[in-house]
Amino acid sequence: MKIGYARVSSTGQNEAAQVDILNRHGAEEVFIEKASGTSRDGRAKLAEAIRFARKGDALVITRLDRLARSVPDLHAIAQELQAKGVDLIATEQNIDTTTPTGRLMFNMLGAIAEFETDLRKERQLEGIAKAKEEGRYKGRPVTVDGEAIRAALASGDKPMAVAKRFNVARSTVYRMVAEPTRADV
Repeated sequence: MKIGYARVSSTGQNEAAQVDILNRHGAEEVFIEKASGTSRDGRAKLAEAIRFARKGDALVITRLDRLARSVPDLHAIAQELQAKGVDLIATEQNIDTTTPTGRLMFNMLGAIAEFETDLRKERQLEGIAKAKEEGRYKGRPVTVDGEAIRAALASGDKPMAVAKRFNVARSTVYRMVAEPTRADV
């Protein structure tokens, strides 16, 4: 059985082109995910697709970067599939891990995908540094009123209740307590 896996990074992107390609290549079951490929964390559909696959099946993707953006993740996924007796096929890169050439291409393109991710991060950090230098970068806008959170805690409210009231994580409440107030600065 061919099992398809399609992934886009954000909700603004559309997976329809990938799904169409997977269907044309015989995918009988397709798992679709909207999540970053930089980590396996939080990718429930990928985990589900791997669990669903049985010996003799093939996991079909359009490109390796749809599966993972780091060589260690890519290898971990490939090893997990191999241990289950499941082949990996990347349709647009002509990779089939059942052949020596396919395995070579798999490793080379995986390294390139990781390299591209590293370059993108580096360029982003350079852009942020330049914008800060020019005074154009202000960072992410503050969405939490630290004074209000500190006031709620001072009145005796529990951190979990404060987190729920302000719709933030409990860790945010604790961070607000640890940060200096305007009066301290």
